[in-house]
Amino acid sequence: MTPGFYCQTCGAFHEELPMDYGAQAPHLYYDLPEAERATRCELTDELCVIDDEFFFLRGCLEIPILDADRPLVWGVWVSLSRDNFARTAELWETPGREAEPPMFGWLMTSLPLYPNTLSLKTHVHTRPIGERPTIELEPTDHPLAVEQREGISLARVEEIAAAILHGGG
Repeated sequence: MTPGFYCQTCGAFHEELPMDYGAQAPHLYYDLPEAERATRCELTDELCVIDDEFFFLRGCLEIPILDADRPLVWGVWVSLSRDNFARTAELWETPGREAEPPMFGWLMTSLPLYPNTLSLKTHVHTRPIGERPTIELEPTDHPLAVEQREGISLARVEEIAAAILHGGG
């Protein structure tokens, strides 16, 4: 458990500092009318297919924390090509799948507290069975990409937590 923090927004002490956040589905899923989702989408905790045309994989976009021993993790969705999605599904339970080369993807999760994060270019790095892939942003000047490359302070993690906990994210 991560120690708590004094919140700059409400002034209270929160018992735990959240170190990961996640989206339950890719952005496109939420753009669909709710009544159509059951017939147009196949959604699991890890994979999503919409209209047999759009293919998504859930992964971990990790932001190093300079003064901590673990990263801040954003659970995000990326879109993959049909071929890369098929390859991912084919290797889903295959030991050694982490030896696969990175795959190109587009970030399909809108993250709070950042300028538009939809459609940022990514590289998807498969990890061993049971672990979600790591999502690496292409190096740009987008604040999220800068934070992934350079890391953030624990104070920034507290700022993110305060904003999300109090609806500012």
